[in-house]
Amino acid sequence: MGTKFLFLSVLFCSALFWLASSEPYEDKQALLDFLNNVNHSRYLNWDGTSACSSWTGVTCNHDKTRIIAIRLPGVGFRGSIPVNTLSRLSALQILSLRSNSFSGPIPSDFGNLGNLTSIYLQSNSFNGPLPADFSAWKSLSVLNLSNNDFSGSIPSSISNLTHLTALVLTNNSLSGNIPDLNLPSLQVLDLSNNNFTGSVPNSLQRFPGSAFSGNRLSPANISPSLSLVPPPSVPPKKKSFKLHEPAILGIVIGGCVLCFLAIAAVLIIRYSKKEGKSGDTEKSLKKEAAVRKGASSSQHGEGNLAFFEGCNLAFDLEDLLRASAEVLGKGTFGTTYKAALEDSTTVVVKRLKESVGRKDFEQQMEVVGNIRHENVAPLRAYYYSKDEKLMVYDFYSQGSASLMLHAKRSADRIPLDWETRLRIVIGAARGIALIHVQYGGKLVHGNIKSSNIFLNSQGFGCISDLGLATIMSPIVPPVMRAAGYQPPEVTDSRKVSQATDVYSFGVLLLELLTGKSPIHATGTNEVVHLVRWVHSVVREEWTAEVFDVELLRYPNIEEEMVEMLQIGLTCVARMPEQRPKMAVVVKMVEGVRRVNTGTRPSTEASTLNLTPPMTGIGSSSVTH
Repeated sequence: MGTKFLFLSVLFCSALFWLASSEPYEDKQALLDFLNNVNHSRYLNWDGTSACSSWTGVTCNHDKTRIIAIRLPGVGFRGSIPVNTLSRLSALQILSLRSNSFSGPIPSDFGNLGNLTSIYLQSNSFNGPLPADFSAWKSLSVLNLSNNDFSGSIPSSISNLTHLTALVLTNNSLSGNIPDLNLPSLQVLDLSNNNFTGSVPNSLQRFPGSAFSGNRLSPANISPSLSLVPPPSVPPKKKSFKLHEPAILGIVIGGCVLCFLAIAAVLIIRYSKKEGKSGDTEKSLKKEAAVRKGASSSQHGEGNLAFFEGCNLAFDLEDLLRASAEVLGKGTFGTTYKAALEDSTTVVVKRLKESVGRKDFEQQMEVVGNIRHENVAPLRAYYYSKDEKLMVYDFYSQGSASLMLHAKRSADRIPLDWETRLRIVIGAARGIALIHVQYGGKLVHGNIKSSNIFLNSQGFGCISDLGLATIMSPIVPPVMRAAGYQPPEVTDSRKVSQATDVYSFGVLLLELLTGKSPIHATGTNEVVHLVRWVHSVVREEWTAEVFDVELLRYPNIEEEMVEMLQIGLTCVARMPEQRPKMAVVVKMVEGVRRVNTGTRPSTEASTLNLTPPMTGIGSSSVTH
């Protein structure tokens, strides 16, 4: 009896210990001490409920034993941050207290927060000098202290922040010389509107002049500011002249005739499209390619598909050509079909337009086909002949990100929720970063757009159509840019770079945030370029107007959307050298949501481990 009682007691105590350990008790108490010692005007539901599941602005780690993120913007905090409160959250990674009314200096005991990766204290009333020693924040990636009243100089210890990607100190009262910050990972810098003197150090001269404007710096080594939106063109002055009555009558009659002919042509084209629409969506590959295949196979000896190792598909070219096919889309480099084979297998077949010669084509296919990563759609097989070039991919039943985002919006439509959009962005970023480290870091995707992004089995973005840009015939620039994903420096579709991919990814990110196509028409038939439009809206400080109205139904995502917006704008910088590397972008987008982004940790180690085969890629933005 005694043994049984002892066993039950131990079991009971173990259960109590497990329940206690599943809640970050000490971290909760630190937050309650903070809340009880600071004035605030907004109610916070920090009570006896679970901090990890219901407390406003609180995020815990996966096992709910520590608090890793505090996001409390615009709560109405006033006064100084109480000492020995927030500094006890030793596992804290993200601290966002922006848009409050905190005053006084940053508490000295913040040096205890050695795991911080992102600090967002902008738009408060903090004053006094910056912390003298930043060495405790070794993992810091983002530091935003803008729109406060900090004074004194920038401590040279910031140079110890080797992981820093964004430093924003604009609109303060800082003075003295700008120190030589040797921070190769730094991608975003804004020191504007302070009282700095002297010159810009060599290590920071890669940043645009706008990063240093509003100071008393020597202009000799400051790069001119770059305008991302071209100034409106000034129309030429019109010459005035008179038309006589016969001329006016002739113009009117001629205009009526042309208008009648135009209306007739539109009606004929529309009728023709209706007649042929059903045939386009249920074409057979055999009807379009059998004749070409028969001629080219006998001349060149190409008799079948070339499959890649590990592919478990079992069919040949004849099976593929006999398959019933549905047109999924017509893109820059060719037409894509959904092909249903006789054994019930469904694949996607891309029929390419004119490309380079056989040798270069096959070499590129071997490069692409041997890439295996969960965020890169695998190339299963290809076929080459003089008149026919085919690529075979897996079929993704949910369709492309473009289809999910832009499908006809009606009352019964299920919107693309924020969680799915986050996963699309994170997965696509991981896939592109993986591509960029292949073959000595020389591989480029070249055709990133929402119609080439799909969802993998884990619900993350998976990028397709890899490596076609460099082997296809050059596209005329106006046609090429019509999709709106290419940066301004690209004038030949074959001359793309990894910086081009970063720009295209930025456009994709803006597309998912706004719900708008990269190029779209307004009600007045005016063509609007998404990148320019977003810049204009943000510049007018109407940031809330940017976001897709379908996202407004989801609570507590405003900060994440703003942070993603800043990342997108960073990626679409006009100058290629100002765009971050994709490995850095991966850290940024994963940092927006440090939980529920897959099984891989967002660590510096995983960021550096980009050699194939790769299981993952390792957060930051300026506004949080």
